[in-house]
Amino acid sequence: MSFLNLIKPQEKNFFSFLIVGTILVFVSILDVFLNSFYDLNFTSALPSFLNLFFPLIIGFIGLHFIRIEYSGIKFIDLINKNINTNNFNSVLTLLIIFSIIKAIPPTVNWMILDANISGDTKDACTGGGACWTYIKVWFRRFMYGMYPNELHWRINSAFILVIALGFVGYFFKDNLKKYLALYYVIIYPIIAFLVIYYLISGGSFGLTWVETGAWGGLSLTFIVSFFCLIFCFPLGMLLALGRRSNLPTIRYISIGYIEFWRGVPLITVLFMSSVMFPMFLPQDFFMDKLVRVIIAITLFEGAYCAEVIRGGLQALPRGQYDAAKSLGMGYWKMHIFVILPQALKLVIPGICNTFLALVKDTPLIFVVGLSELAGMLALAKTNPKWLGFAMEGYIFAAIIFWIICYAMSKYSYNLEAKYKTER
Repeated sequence: MSFLNLIKPQEKNFFSFLIVGTILVFVSILDVFLNSFYDLNFTSALPSFLNLFFPLIIGFIGLHFIRIEYSGIKFIDLINKNINTNNFNSVLTLLIIFSIIKAIPPTVNWMILDANISGDTKDACTGGGACWTYIKVWFRRFMYGMYPNELHWRINSAFILVIALGFVGYFFKDNLKKYLALYYVIIYPIIAFLVIYYLISGGSFGLTWVETGAWGGLSLTFIVSFFCLIFCFPLGMLLALGRRSNLPTIRYISIGYIEFWRGVPLITVLFMSSVMFPMFLPQDFFMDKLVRVIIAITLFEGAYCAEVIRGGLQALPRGQYDAAKSLGMGYWKMHIFVILPQALKLVIPGICNTFLALVKDTPLIFVVGLSELAGMLALAKTNPKWLGFAMEGYIFAAIIFWIICYAMSKYSYNLEAKYKTER
């Protein structure tokens, strides 16, 4: 490393080092690119050991040549600040770039160039690529589960109505804005539940009854995630306030609840809700399995949400509480208008992280007989007519979940930027 320090670029000779370093990095990437895409190797004359590590060696030297504390060139400074801070990071950066380049050709060939999407049977998949015909044939099941095909309009209508109801708050007049929290925390969840349950289940208003066991696919993933999200947040908020309460009874009940639910795995909670809980109900009382699952996940995730919100409450300085009290505010008015808005703003990333974990935990409901997207994939891959295409199914599910989670993460980031008050 002492030799490298001797050829470290300085401000007076940086542009010379920049030109040489850029060329070396370009040559290293070009060598890997040509070898991966065209099976060309212009260093084949070198000994096998040098031939293997040639791109890494010259790329490492090239990044060393352009590494300087401040160059005055925005792009170069950005590279040096993020991926070229030291020798280890430069090697790691090159390995990642080379791995991506190496992975592109086989991935593109399998997913696109050699893939099949035509036909309606397994026989249509004759190439060595992915069989997207499998996804095309099973697409309705992946979206709606075993719900009758001719009734899919009811699911679509329910989702459209729920989304439309979610935007009602944007049209509130100024004198009604103060009721927004009441609408979104209490009224909207109740109306959304009634719309989804009675429109999709039917049995009233002349609609054919469809048991919840037939619900499934991505639509069930959305239903479970939606209700668990809107119910676990207010529950977590109350628990967070209860854990910081000055009343010993409320504080210890909140602590006991949070520590209990955080100490058991979700799969155990789901089994309890599906198998054990009905045993404690009166003989003539029936609660749908889907409702029990939503309640179980809500109670479970509410404990995690409570700890995130409690972190935001503890981050606020004591002066905020004293200032609110000096204005004559009571406990609830102080927390609703002063404390909680600031605390929730601080923990937007943590709340989003909890919600993302909740969405990704929904496949666990398959163990209690509810087949959401991952559950339908598990059923489809065991179908005798479509054996051997599990990879395509899981890639499809991974893409869907990534889109959902990325959208939630991006929305969280936008909220964080919108309510950011630091300068």
